[in-house]
Amino acid sequence: MDRVRGSWNRRQFIQAAGTTAALAGVEARARAVPANTRSVFIIIDPADPVASAPAALWAAKQLEDSLSAHGVIVSRFDLLDRASTEDLCILATGSTTFVATQILQAAAIEVPKVHEALGLASGTIDGRKVLLACGYDIRGLVYALLDLSDRVQNAPNAIAALTITQPLAERPANQVRSITRLFTSDVEDKPWYNDREMWKQYLTMLAANRFNRFNLAFGIGYDFIRQVTDAYFLFTYPFMLAVPGYNVRVPQLSDAERDSNLAMLRFISEETVARGMEFSVGLWMHGYEWIDSPNPNYTIEGLTHKTHGPYCRDAVRMLLKECPSISGVTFRIHGESGVSEGSYEFWKTVFDGVATCGRKIEIDMHAKGMDQTMTDIAIATQQPVAISPKFWAEHMGMSYHQADIRELEQPKPGEEKTGLMKLSTGTRSFLRYGHGDLLRDDRKYSVVHRIWPGTQRLLLWGDPVTGAQYSKAFSFCGSNGVEICEPLSFKGRRGSGHAGNRTAYTDLSLSPRWDWQKYAYSYRIWGRLLYNPDAAPAVWQRSLHHEFGPGAPDVEAALANASRILPIITTAHGASAGNNTYWPEVYYNQSMVDSDHPGPYTDSPSPKVFGNVSPLDPQLFSRMSDFAAELVDGNRSGKYTPVEVAQWLEDLSAEAQRHLKRANVTSTNRTTPEYRRMAIDVSLQAALGSFFATKFRSGVLFEIYKKTNDQAALKASLIQYRQARDIWADLANQAKGVYMSDITVGEQSQLRGHWLDRLPAIDKDIAAVALRVDSSTNSPAQPSVALAIREALGRPVRHIPAIKHEAPGKFHPGQPLQLSVSLPQPGSAVHLYYRHVDQAERYTMVPMEVQGAHYAAAIPASYTDSEYPLEYYFEVKQEGMNASLYPGFSKNLASQPYFIALRM
Repeated sequence: MDRVRGSWNRRQFIQAAGTTAALAGVEARARAVPANTRSVFIIIDPADPVASAPAALWAAKQLEDSLSAHGVIVSRFDLLDRASTEDLCILATGSTTFVATQILQAAAIEVPKVHEALGLASGTIDGRKVLLACGYDIRGLVYALLDLSDRVQNAPNAIAALTITQPLAERPANQVRSITRLFTSDVEDKPWYNDREMWKQYLTMLAANRFNRFNLAFGIGYDFIRQVTDAYFLFTYPFMLAVPGYNVRVPQLSDAERDSNLAMLRFISEETVARGMEFSVGLWMHGYEWIDSPNPNYTIEGLTHKTHGPYCRDAVRMLLKECPSISGVTFRIHGESGVSEGSYEFWKTVFDGVATCGRKIEIDMHAKGMDQTMTDIAIATQQPVAISPKFWAEHMGMSYHQADIRELEQPKPGEEKTGLMKLSTGTRSFLRYGHGDLLRDDRKYSVVHRIWPGTQRLLLWGDPVTGAQYSKAFSFCGSNGVEICEPLSFKGRRGSGHAGNRTAYTDLSLSPRWDWQKYAYSYRIWGRLLYNPDAAPAVWQRSLHHEFGPGAPDVEAALANASRILPIITTAHGASAGNNTYWPEVYYNQSMVDSDHPGPYTDSPSPKVFGNVSPLDPQLFSRMSDFAAELVDGNRSGKYTPVEVAQWLEDLSAEAQRHLKRANVTSTNRTTPEYRRMAIDVSLQAALGSFFATKFRSGVLFEIYKKTNDQAALKASLIQYRQARDIWADLANQAKGVYMSDITVGEQSQLRGHWLDRLPAIDKDIAAVALRVDSSTNSPAQPSVALAIREALGRPVRHIPAIKHEAPGKFHPGQPLQLSVSLPQPGSAVHLYYRHVDQAERYTMVPMEVQGAHYAAAIPASYTDSEYPLEYYFEVKQEGMNASLYPGFSKNLASQPYFIALRM
């Protein structure tokens, strides 16, 4: 082998091993290195283009520092024969070098020939103990070396941690694994932005967890530039640049601070690239005139409507030249950018600044408001193009792509809008909160899904089971990965920031030095499973064992169960698609009764009351009002019901509390901030699960009452509502003294405050329900209603039919797709639901015909003649049983509940 990927050719390998019999001496052994070994040799050939790359050398230094911290003496050599035969040699190299190939073959593994693939294998070469750390490319080797470093950091014995008992070869499941950090608050975000030590530690953590892109987003502090008070970085360019030919400036900003801002951006981007990651910058706001804003802290001068486009073109070009480590730019194209939708010439001008910067820069466009004209303009730049839709609206739902979007986001035929948001509220409304029609097979852009900061911003998250399933979801129909808005995103947004503690702790003993350190486990779960959803549990368990000792399994289980709660609530009960309205983590109560005063929930179906809220996936989940009608009428669909969801939440809450109780006994270091932070957040999430479960049951009962006027249902609803209130009060008191009395992710009442602040609205609504009880007339309970009440309060059991279906996986466009299922029970009715993987469309339902022991139906040739994949599922109704869905959810709720068929 030559030196294309590494310098180790056969002759050099023999020289390094010190004998012409070296090839015969290559042996794979998972032999433990003696625990008393105190020296390690790291072998890096300077002529190896993979191992000698700056990022790989940086990763090798991380490993060296981790070993040195354990008292291990580390030496570096460029040839193996210079190392002692008594101590461990770590050989860092490209995976296609001759020596790597020999060790991998002896270990009976192969590193895939794809970007970011890596291998780890133990062996011996001519009597020397060798640990091979290799990568198909530079980033793959970085990951291999950082994995070894992580093992050392979390082990009591550094040398023992380097015993690789099973050789490892991995490849990435997702092309893009990105984290976005958002600058939204002058007072909260300036400190971390200018903290060079923070950036080094933070970016090292991201690289170690195998994120391959970091996006620093500016100009996202406001959705619309009205009533602006905190405008720092809002229109970003003049906060960093003095663009020649324009006198555009921020009069309240000194030239020195402006230049310092640019220097920091250059530093952050360079430190990101030094760790083997890509760096992107988000420029979300291009409006520059604050509207109805009498007291902004910063303003923009020197720009006119005529010079707006050319200035932005020249500014973005200058920014990319001043920061050559930037490899991508995210643009918000829709009206919240401050530029009216359909302003094609403006964006064509701006994109020209990217196209003429002198290198390849990915143009990443936020999907909302996108249409074909805008897509074509971006593609015409001949730069790489990505479109990034929101995953589960502005929230984090369950670990699959919603089968359908809410009716409110479905475009109305023939409805044309005008003005700032004419596309995203008109003919392209289906792209506001999902992947819409982006997943065509003939697309000339990549699709990266974005988890928006709505559902869970504050409390600790970490569940390996759903984490693995999320990972699989982000390659959905050829998608290219995910970008996650990090925890605490939007903290202090729209002028609501507090100086000081960004993690919102009143108890400062809980505050880490840097806010992201609270979420270290969350980053680990996300990053490592986005890279490999089948990663060994040791990947995340090693850090838990290091922190919590014998209590680690219970900490893992407690946090995993708690972490599933809020995404389920969001999926089944989408009070609003917008994060500015709906924050289930610190829930603003919605009334059961008062539709005239819905509070913030203006994008909810009418009447705007709790029981009429649509799920975020209305195709698979039923709302309370519809389910109550089914209970009363006795005609059940196969959708997942609010009572089933309530039971899921109750079970998860109970399991989280059970494991936390055990962890409180078995864990070491229970007084550490890490343990206390985990314990309080698990307790709060478990309580949230219990609260919503109880209120869901109450909501179903109230809807039964509304449909039947049965007082027994009303009284049962009131009992459940009061129980939910007691759960909330206990939750709020747990958080008292732990979290600030004013946690702010915005300026409006539903975006700030404390759990205690939510009690008055709950009490007011309970009083309104109680008033109905007092004013209603007693009447005998109807038998059908009594049965409905029992079901609303009971433990539902969904019958899973013994159905068999061979999913074709692929289909020929323009030919019918024949589908069949078999059921052992006669007399069943089976319906096929199908549509293109296009959320602008609705599902078609067809009854399946009985053909012997099978049920058959076909998706017509005229429908398969499309550039879209297909998704489908079955509804099964059996005699004497409630209907069910197939495939539906797995027992752990972490699965894709429908089938996908791809085009051949």
